Amino acid sequence: MKEKLYTIPVNDAFAKDCECPVCVMYHELEKAAIDYTMGPSYMEDDIRAVTDEMGFCEKHLKQMYASQNRLGLTLMLSTHMSKVIKDVETFQKEKKPASAGLFRKKDSPKGNLGAYLSRLSGSCFVCDRIHQTFDRYLVTILYLYKNESDFRETFRHSKGFCTAHYGMLYEMAPSQLSGSILNDFLDDLNHLYLDNMKRVLSDLEWFRDKFDYRNADAPWKNSQDALPRSMTKTNSILPQEES
Repeated sequence: MKEKLYTIPVNDAFAKDCECPVCVMYHELEKAAIDYTMGPSYMEDDIRAVTDEMGFCEKHLKQMYASQNRLGLTLMLSTHMSKVIKDVETFQKEKKPASAGLFRKKDSPKGNLGAYLSRLSGSCFVCDRIHQTFDRYLVTILYLYKNESDFRETFRHSKGFCTAHYGMLYEMAPSQLSGSILNDFLDDLNHLYLDNMKRVLSDLEWFRDKFDYRNADAPWKNSQDALPRSMTKTNSILPQEES
């Protein structure tokens, strides 16, 4: 393949005992992206130009604040806010947008205050850096499934995926696989998702039932960590992210 493959991090993630190996991969990329953003890179003019333009999402801004590099975050936010103020002032000097449907062809995202604000609220330097590599991780999963029988067995014996990453793999599969291998992958993927969702749900229900005094002396079985594992399945939250 012409595109770079990331077989080592993919294989490492699938070797872990976890409810979603794709969550593990994403978490590692996220940590690396936060470390990069809060490291010396924020002093580089080309990086600062991008962070000024994009800003940060709520989740990653909180993680950046928690990194304790308050000076670095202050510098990035101050120049980002200065750019936003300058851009908004420029837009405000222009005529108000026409009513919906009028002059739509003349409007451009760069010449419309509403579009600018919408784009700004949906952009994040850290998210962008993560997804530059994350999409290739998903492609690598499909590539390994197609080309390596050992990985296929590892895949089939995994604990499945969270809902979001199950959906991503399901949607991407037809662009990377075809014929019988595509059918096999989707069959395996579908079974892995539902079978393991049901397994975790059963553990969660028993965790709930343990609060009934009639079950006080019954064993916990596999339910003691059922709640954080359920959070992984439903919302892609790994146990170390709970706090």
